[in-house]
Amino acid sequence: MIAEAGEQMTDAELVARYRRDPDLFTVVHDRYFRDIYLYVAGRLDTQIAEDITAETFLLAFDQRDRFDPERGGLRPWLFGFATNLIARHRRKETRHYRALARLGPEPALEGHENRVVASVAAQRMQPHLAKAMAALSGGERDVLLLVALGQLSYDEVAQALGIAAGTVGSRLSRARAKIHALIDKETAHG
Repeated sequence: MIAEAGEQMTDAELVARYRRDPDLFTVVHDRYFRDIYLYVAGRLDTQIAEDITAETFLLAFDQRDRFDPERGGLRPWLFGFATNLIARHRRKETRHYRALARLGPEPALEGHENRVVASVAAQRMQPHLAKAMAALSGGERDVLLLVALGQLSYDEVAQALGIAAGTVGSRLSRARAKIHALIDKETAHG
């Protein structure tokens, strides 16, 4: 019965009804979950997208009495929550990289000689890399991590982020240049 009612109601009618009957919020969720999830997944990875999309609907449910149909529809209202949560996630990610940069290298683990040498070199570079990653813009960091960690092609990154492949190339080029410059500066002075 809720699904049938949801199909027939406009957003304004739905809002008026779910304020009285919170169970109707499931119609809002069913109507807009896919749109919000695809948007978030296009900006972040899919696991984070699931969490942020769920949090978007939780916030919208908690603040359902604040929705003002005079200011716009439900869809843009939900996208506003999602965009703010993405920004919060990115700020947290930047703080994480800055904290890693302050930690310094971890002590080397025992093991095979070649593995130890590689591990020491990587650990020595970790704080410099983390500091450089924190200095990148969110878009540059997203592209770099999708290519480096996700092993995505330029076209796949473009699809994931909803941008042109040429934009992927330019962001990746800027990110690499910034990282090289910052790491070279750090290793020369640090």
